[in-house]
Amino acid sequence: MATASVAPEPSARPLRGVRWYICGLLFFVTAINYVDRVSLGAMNERVLKPALGWDDAEFAWINFSFALSYGIMFAFAGRVLDRIGVRAGLALGVLVWSLAAMGHALAGSVLGFVIARFLLGLGEATNFPAAIKAVAEWFPRRERSFATGIFNTGTNIGAMLQGAIAAMAVAYGWQSAFLFIGALGFLWLVPWLRFYHPPESHPRLSADELALIRSDPEPPAATLSIPWPSILRYREAWAFCVGKLLTDPVWWFYLTWLPSYLSRTRSVSLAQAAWALAVVYLCADAGSILGGWLPGYLQRRGWDPSKARLTTMLIFASLMPLSILVLAADSLAGAVACISVATTCHQAWSANMFTVASDAFPKRAVGSIVGFGAMAGAVGGMFMQLIAGGTLQWLGSFTPLFVVAGILHPLSWLAIRLLTGREIQQVDLGRGLRTAFSAPLLVGGALLAVAGSAGAWLAWRNWDAIVAATNRSPATAALGVAGPSLVALLGLALAFASRAQRPVAVS
Repeated sequence: MATASVAPEPSARPLRGVRWYICGLLFFVTAINYVDRVSLGAMNERVLKPALGWDDAEFAWINFSFALSYGIMFAFAGRVLDRIGVRAGLALGVLVWSLAAMGHALAGSVLGFVIARFLLGLGEATNFPAAIKAVAEWFPRRERSFATGIFNTGTNIGAMLQGAIAAMAVAYGWQSAFLFIGALGFLWLVPWLRFYHPPESHPRLSADELALIRSDPEPPAATLSIPWPSILRYREAWAFCVGKLLTDPVWWFYLTWLPSYLSRTRSVSLAQAAWALAVVYLCADAGSILGGWLPGYLQRRGWDPSKARLTTMLIFASLMPLSILVLAADSLAGAVACISVATTCHQAWSANMFTVASDAFPKRAVGSIVGFGAMAGAVGGMFMQLIAGGTLQWLGSFTPLFVVAGILHPLSWLAIRLLTGREIQQVDLGRGLRTAFSAPLLVGGALLAVAGSAGAWLAWRNWDAIVAATNRSPATAALGVAGPSLVALLGLALAFASRAQRPVAVS
């Protein structure tokens, strides 16, 4: 089903810079997305945990349910967006996640929150594939990373409001807070449905701006959608997916567990936590804009686009280990400074990470690629929730988590560099998808399946010992079984993808 085109109105007066108004709408919806997403972590330590009595492992399972549905829906969100268009697809996603956010007010147990977070993840998975696809439709290639950086700052605005969310929950009750933040999405839908149309049919777009948007030639043929087993045949897709798999968990860790770290380790008041979070995510805003601007600046100085992108990513990945110094910080200000390095560098990295997909694949396939890559990021987030919850419940220490968060970006850059080579080349899908049998996928998948199954079996056989070692917390012991089980499932998925596929029609 295709989105109906709206014919330009003859009397409509052209609006200067329509593409930047579109970018503004993407900024606001991304901010709302993150307000809904971070609300649970914001209220956890001071309101929800005392009221409902869950422990760190149970809280990890609640967040795991969000990451699970987020990842599952990403397998379909990009393909749906490629078929029905950005306007209808993003509107549907906002409707679903806003209803789910308000539904948290009806939950009164761990299971109730698991269900509410699962439904929230289903809707929120549409945001980034839709936003990246909109940027690919509305911006020439040299402006895409900057536009991505601008709308991506919405994530930080949403995260900055965690202190305000916690204060609202304390003052008016956590049910009222969830109802309020869920209503924000419905307010955004009004201008989105009135203003957003494809460039060719937008009633306020001038001919000059349309020519600028269409100034980058692309291969004439492109697929409507790419089946995920075929995506894995492309090393460019692997570069994007591995980059998301390794680095998205860092962001998930800070979003979910940073308020708890400030409350427990730094013993801060609600007001101190509010300013600390505001500083951390304001710096992340600056990083998102800087990371999006720098590749364009280097290109204007004569750099090759791929070299500019990879160099920018290397700079910020190299700075991430500095965040580990938070473990040695004596003051709250020092800790905030170290954490700000991490959020700044991650968001600068993320602005370019998303643009790798639109650099390597044609516009009509961007939704599928971004959706699949973001699903890989959600899988990484699932593992991070399991690791964080289990570590805190068992060891009661944030130290291993900060160390891991500080080294994943450099490892990711090395993986991307090995996969893309010296230059990110755009894939020519007009020649058809590579669908032959893949021995490397079969072998790799089989090894992961065997290793994960063995780990899950050992954890199950030693269940009583694990429960005893984790302060008699069955929820923590279950995390030890879930982790290797996920590895086994990933292995089976790769083995499934290795088989030969029927050719996919191109147009």
